[in-house]
Amino acid sequence: MTDERTRDPDDVSLAPNAQVEADPPAWRQDFPIDWPKDEFVARREFAKFMVLTSCAFVAGQGWIAAQHLVRSRRIAPVTSLKIADADELPPGGAKTFNYPGEHDRCVLVRLADGELVAFSQLCTHLSCAVIPDVGRGVFVCPCHEGYFDLRTGRNIAGPPPRPLPRVELRTDPDGVYAVGIDVRTVA
Repeated sequence: MTDERTRDPDDVSLAPNAQVEADPPAWRQDFPIDWPKDEFVARREFAKFMVLTSCAFVAGQGWIAAQHLVRSRRIAPVTSLKIADADELPPGGAKTFNYPGEHDRCVLVRLADGELVAFSQLCTHLSCAVIPDVGRGVFVCPCHEGYFDLRTGRNIAGPPPRPLPRVELRTDPDGVYAVGIDVRTVA
């Protein structure tokens, strides 16, 4: 039996009405929790909690990856969208548009020689908006200094891992139309 004077005060639960432990109140028999000892967490309980939490995070990340895979494999219907009039852009001019969906930002550029090219405006690194610099012949990603070739969309400098997706164009006398997306992994 331990003497009351030698017991650690952190290991002793006292009743809120200061009754002695020898004569505990009736509620203590219904709720026999010793709070100082209850706050102690064993290594095994902590390890079990960490493993279960980690498994939940892995399952969540797996669900996100599966959803992304399903969405990326979904084939969007090919539609035609008028982007600009045939002579709307001067050489070196650019125009932004949304294709194939309303949230898919793209950019149409007329090169110095008159050729029209269109690419997705989202950098393949972290989806920042790329800006055409016709004078230097590149698309610039200002977020991490990524560079893409203006004519081909090929990644030429910085962290972008893939070329920009090319928007396939059809030019008619009445305008320039986007007719599809060519997602390339290598330029």
